[in-house]
Amino acid sequence: MANKAALEKLLWSIALPGLGQLLNHKYVKGILLLIAEFVVNVMSRFNEVILLSFHGQTEEAVNMANYGWLMFYPCLYFFAIWDAYKDAGGGKDIFSFIPFVSTAYVVTVGVIYSPSFTLFGILFGPVWLPILFVIPGLLLGLLVRILLVKMIHNRQRSNT
Repeated sequence: MANKAALEKLLWSIALPGLGQLLNHKYVKGILLLIAEFVVNVMSRFNEVILLSFHGQTEEAVNMANYGWLMFYPCLYFFAIWDAYKDAGGGKDIFSFIPFVSTAYVVTVGVIYSPSFTLFGILFGPVWLPILFVIPGLLLGLLVRILLVKMIHNRQRSNT
C-alpha cells in the first residue's frame, strides 16, 4: 500500500462504496457512487439476501435475489475501492489496477453461478460464493500484473 491515507480510503470504500471518495473530497463522484450503490442494493434486494445468507437460509436468498441487478454490484464495488485508493495516492505502480478489475470480473462470475453452484454438496448462494471468488480473482489479477510487468521489463531490456 502506498500510505496510511490510501489504506484508510480503501477500507471505508469496502464498508460502503462512495465513502472513500467523500473522504478524498471528490463529492460529486462520492455521492454518485453512494446513489448507485443504493439503487443497485435496493433493486437487487441485496440487504435481504445478506440477512438470509447470514442466517443460513441460502435457498431463500437465491430466490430473493434479483440477479439482473446483483451482477452490477461487484464492478461498482471494486471500482469504488480502486478509485478511492488511487485518488488517495495509492496505486502508483504500473498496472496496479489489474487485481481490482480481475476481482470484479471473477466475483461477477461468482454471482452468475451462485444460484446453482455447489461445492461438496453445499450451495453457497449469492453472498458466500461471490465472497469466495474474491480470493481467486485477486490472485489471478496479481499474477496477470506480475506477468505484464515482467513482459514490459524484458522488452525494455531487449530494446537497450
